[in-house]
Amino acid sequence: MDQLPPVYPDDALIMAPLSGFTDLAYRRAARRCGCRFAFTEMVDAASLTYSNGNGEVLLKRGDDEPFLAVQLVGASEELLKCAAAKLNDRNFELLDFNLGCPVPKVVKKGAGAALGRDIAHALRCFKAIAENSRFTLTAKLRILDEIDPSPTLELCSGLVDAGAKALTIHGRTREHFYTGTVHFDIIRQVREALPHIPVIANGGVNSKESYDLIRRETGCSRVMLAQGIMGNPWLFRELSANLPPPTLEEWKEVVRFHVCEMIALYGEASAMRQARKIVHDYLKGRGFAAALRAEASGLSTLADLDGLLARTGIGKVSGTIRKIMI
Repeated sequence: MDQLPPVYPDDALIMAPLSGFTDLAYRRAARRCGCRFAFTEMVDAASLTYSNGNGEVLLKRGDDEPFLAVQLVGASEELLKCAAAKLNDRNFELLDFNLGCPVPKVVKKGAGAALGRDIAHALRCFKAIAENSRFTLTAKLRILDEIDPSPTLELCSGLVDAGAKALTIHGRTREHFYTGTVHFDIIRQVREALPHIPVIANGGVNSKESYDLIRRETGCSRVMLAQGIMGNPWLFRELSANLPPPTLEEWKEVVRFHVCEMIALYGEASAMRQARKIVHDYLKGRGFAAALRAEASGLSTLADLDGLLARTGIGKVSGTIRKIMI
């Protein structure tokens, strides 16, 4: 049997699978800013099994992508078996199982963070994937308790015993979604308990300061970036190469590139509807006028975007434009 490839090297910065965001266009924009390790959007096992929804777009990989992983979500062993088997014909570096998504539409199906709390069922589901997948397998989860590390350790140990080659741990519980304290100590305890696999720290990283903090407090050399890169793909280069935030011209170039890639993927009408939230993220926290942020909500054509970008230079000083997370 061929040896499976390594998961992530030390100091890897990994772009999280962000549902509704990390399509091919999003990843290409991030890769321009230094991202190497990336995921597709989260893929629902039922939709993949029955060929419902936009699976082909979600799974589309560019010829220029050096590393791409896929993430499955679901709570049915049978559907996860089928979905894993269907993915075997695809070209991915690894397959990740989602046990951490807190979004209500996922949780109400017993999947994501809800499944993570049902440890026995979660492990059965992971084993169902392992028995039917040719890929290196990993899992992403949230801590299960803010004080007691034992349930999180139990889940993580079980996943490794079932074949997980790496674990990504978000240091917040399901109830706190993406805000509040990140419990570094529990991530650290998992890393210390499982020293033979990579443990990737996740949660609250949106600056060099928060990146240094999560590495120092967890002892993890590998970090996954999520909310912090939304509208700020330059975070990759700031963390990996200590480069400054973008200049206004660099910022405009990447925004336009990103939207043009969306148009190539979806066509102009559909792409521009989806691009409204993307452009809003790029504008947010950079000191632009409220009128411009409002204008992003009505974008309908590439010409509309060009007009907005032209107006971003009015009253802006030269130099870099740092994103302030708000």
